[in-house]
Parts: sequence; C-alpha cells; structure tokens
Amino acid sequence: MKSDTIAAIATAPGRGGVGVIRVSGSNLLPFSLALTGKTPQPRYATLADFMAADGSSIDSGLLLYFPDPHSFTGEDVLELQGHGGPVVMQMLLARCLDLGARLAEPGEFSRRAFLNGKIDLTQAEAVADLIDAATTSAARSAVRSLQGEFSKAIHRLTDELINLRMLVEATLDFPEEDIDFLKAANAFGRLETLQYQLAEIFDRAGQGKLLQSGLHVVLAGQPNVGKSSLLNRLAGDDLAIVTPIAGTTRDALRSTIQIEGIPLHIIDTAGLRETEDEVEKIGIERSWQEIERADVVLLLVDARSGVTNADQEILSRLPARLKRITIYNKIDLSGKPSERHNETDTTAISLSARSGEGIELLRQELLQIAGWHQAEDVFIARERHIRALSKAQEHIATAKNVVESPLPALELFAEELRLTQQSLGEITGEFTADDLLGVIFSRFCIGK
Repeated sequence: MKSDTIAAIATAPGRGGVGVIRVSGSNLLPFSLALTGKTPQPRYATLADFMAADGSSIDSGLLLYFPDPHSFTGEDVLELQGHGGPVVMQMLLARCLDLGARLAEPGEFSRRAFLNGKIDLTQAEAVADLIDAATTSAARSAVRSLQGEFSKAIHRLTDELINLRMLVEATLDFPEEDIDFLKAANAFGRLETLQYQLAEIFDRAGQGKLLQSGLHVVLAGQPNVGKSSLLNRLAGDDLAIVTPIAGTTRDALRSTIQIEGIPLHIIDTAGLRETEDEVEKIGIERSWQEIERADVVLLLVDARSGVTNADQEILSRLPARLKRITIYNKIDLSGKPSERHNETDTTAISLSARSGEGIELLRQELLQIAGWHQAEDVFIARERHIRALSKAQEHIATAKNVVESPLPALELFAEELRLTQQSLGEITGEFTADDLLGVIFSRFCIGK
C-alpha cells in the first residue's frame, strides 16, 4: 500500500530526556534533506540539526532512516530523536507538517504495517495490549502474541484444515466412493484432531483474555456489613472511609488489584437499603448499575445474623446470569472459623475483613470463578478472538455431527469446514471487514 506521508509524536506527553517523532511515507530522503540537510544511511544513527524553514535550528538529535519495505510500516520511515520537552516536540512536529506530512490518526502506523503485510491483525492488537498491560503476566503474554505465537497457532490449525478441505472437496465429484475414500484417508480422525487442537487454543486464548481485561467484582450488601473494610483489605490500602455509621459510602469506589497476574477491578458500592436521603438514593441507584455490569458480585452479610430478609430481597434482584459469592463477614466478632462451603446455587466464604482471616480463601475462589489455571504458553487475546474461536468450534462440531449422521451430506460437511476456516481467518485479519479495522486501530495511541 502506497500512501501519503504521516507524522506523529511517538513518545508519551510531558517532559522527558528524549522525545521521538515518527514519519512514514514514500521516498522520504528529500524530506530528510529538507529537514536536516543530510541524506542518512539506512539503519545508522546520524547526528543532525533539525532545521526550521529559515535555516535556524529547532533542535539537535539523532536521525534514523528505515527504507521500505524493511521497516515497521513497510514504507520509508524516519525517526527523529530529540530532546523530550513538549514545546520543542510540537515545534518539530509542526515543521514536519510544513514539509508535507499530515498528522497521523490513532493507530495509523500499526494499520499501515498490517495493510502492508508486515504484521497480522493479532500482532497489531498485541502492540496496543503490550502498552496497556496492567500486570507482568499480561505484558509477557502480549509479547508472545506480538512475536507471532498466537498467529502461528492459528496458521498451523488453518493449514491442517485446508488439507482436510482438499480431501473432502476432492470427493464431491465421486459420490459413490466418497465416504470410503474419506475413511481410508483418515479424514474423520483428522477432524477430531482439529477439534482437540481448537479447544486447546480456545483455552489458551481464554486465559489471555483474563489477563487482558480482568474480572469486574462488585461488593454489595446492606449498609455497615464491611464492604469498605473488605475493599481496603483486598487493595492493601485505606481507600475507603470506614465508620460504624450506616451509609458512610455514598458513591462507588474503585481499585484494581492482581491475583496470579489477573487484574481484578474491585468496586465498593453504597449500602443497599430503603432511604429518604436524596444523595444516598443516587448512590444506591449507581450501586445497582455497577451490579448490572459486573462479572461477579460479592454479597456481604454479617456473620452474626446470617442472611436476613433484607439480604434475600437483594438476592432476588440480582441478575440471573451473574456469578456471586456470599461473604459472611465479621467472624472475628461471631467467633466462627474462616471456611469455604457450598450453598444453594452459590459458594459462601466466612472471613474477617478487619483481621484478614479467610481473605486467601476469597482470592482462590475468585480465581476459580474466573477459570484461571497457571500456564506458561498463554497469549493475550480479546473478546473478538474468543467469539471467532467459539464460532469455529461450533462449525467443527456441526461438521462432526453431519458426517456421523445415518445419511451424511458431504456438501454440508465441506461447507462447515469452509466456515470454520473463515472464522479462524477473522482472527489474523485474512477475512476482516474494513469497519472492524477502523474500530480496532482507532483505539491505539497516536504515534503507534
């Protein structure tokens, strides 16, 4: 893809020792000559003055030149490394725009790399995921995806799927021999292998999605049952005000912690009760809004009184699909031990937010609800990857049902295999709509 010249500041806003401006386009040597008076050697750092239109110096620093196609974007790329002050960076960027570049859109450098075949879509997304990584585990998984491990796994699966499709479609012209031929070629055994490999990739991607997006956990319950104390205990800091006065928390408080590398977004909400206080009413309404968006709700009750009628009313209003854990708090006052036990359609944990007794039981239960298991080969994944893999699994399962039926229809079998390949192609960008690309790259940083 050949296109116009774009430029953007590639380093974070604010003051810094070094600031970088990236320029990408076609035939940038005249651009470099006008800006610095020099024609740089490819991949060599050249000391240069960055000059204004009148010949005065804007800044001095390093100039790097990467000719196409051997650059990140697949086009000519210049990197201008100057001093990292915001004013000097803006002056240098303005000079690049005067020379004919335009300001890059968010993610446009990565989008050009994708369109020019330098990276596939999963690698492009991994660039943003690496920048946004909230934990070391997420960063390591993003690096695996950036290095192409996710893509390679999908390509290996696609290659085997293509071989199977070739066998199936080659038999369509010979209906009297098709089933026997496919049995002799172990086509159905290959199908089962594909199904197993797809399930394995789905599991690794599912773990990667957990690392990327985490789990949203809402603390809910009546006033003064210890929600704020539990938030402080989990966060390891006094984030919320704790008093014996019911209704102290009026608005949602948020904190992000990590357990085994998984980000947990903990939200403390106002106590759920009937009230005439207008401010508290607003806080309670927001509490229900947070509960609607949650992945897990921790319903806190006082261990001394157990689940009351008021708690039952809260339970009756919880969304049916929402996972929940009943927390019997204040065991330090009730004299009960910390423990985990099963209740009707839920799990319960007895703990003390004040002393910390039983908190590890809660952490392990949250990991279990998330579906986390320790693995070294996880690659970062997004919701769209999970949906595409899920669709591929559905088509593979349908294909298997077709050939196992009393009267197998090989045309339907072949079609389900084709749809499986199309779903896998959506992950790497082989089959991707332009509007989806716009959404994906618009969420990148400017300069990436």
